[in-house]
Amino acid sequence: MDQKADLLKYLRVRRADLLAKLDGLDDYDIRRPMTPTGTNLLGLVKHVSSVQLEYFGSVFGRPSGRAMPWMDDDAPADADMWAAPGESRADIVEFHEFSARHSDATIEALPLDAQGEVPWWTPERRNVTLHQILVHMCVETARHAGHADILREMIDGAIGNGAADPNVPTRTPGQWAEYRAKLEAAARAAS
Repeated sequence: MDQKADLLKYLRVRRADLLAKLDGLDDYDIRRPMTPTGTNLLGLVKHVSSVQLEYFGSVFGRPSGRAMPWMDDDAPADADMWAAPGESRADIVEFHEFSARHSDATIEALPLDAQGEVPWWTPERRNVTLHQILVHMCVETARHAGHADILREMIDGAIGNGAADPNVPTRTPGQWAEYRAKLEAAARAAS
């Protein structure tokens, strides 16, 4: 069993899951804030791509050379969590693909025990290995892909990874309404 190959495979699948949440939506729907804190689909893609590039670039002394002005110290707060008016879907998707290629090159070039330093982590945690960062980014990407799942369902009702997803029960809209009503009743009964 090749642990690095397994982790990279999982990371690639989660990246694809996240990016697929943009499919079939217009520019408004991928950008619009869906939560009180402004979480939006294109912002999630931009954020994950940005932190991935930092973790597999700077942390291991392999900077990408790609400017990320939204990550600069003088950038507005949370500038990595949304697409500014001058940033297109194509720009963010291309950035996501660039980030993945650069990260994969680092992962493929280094052994799992390669040492890195995360300067934005506390001193007692900042010395890391590639293995730690691979696990961290698998979790980070999966977490945000989960956020994207919920946002996409709120936008147009699409759930899971499409109609053939074996993890999503097949129900009619009426059956989903009955299921939701059952959960609502259980919640009210518990309170």
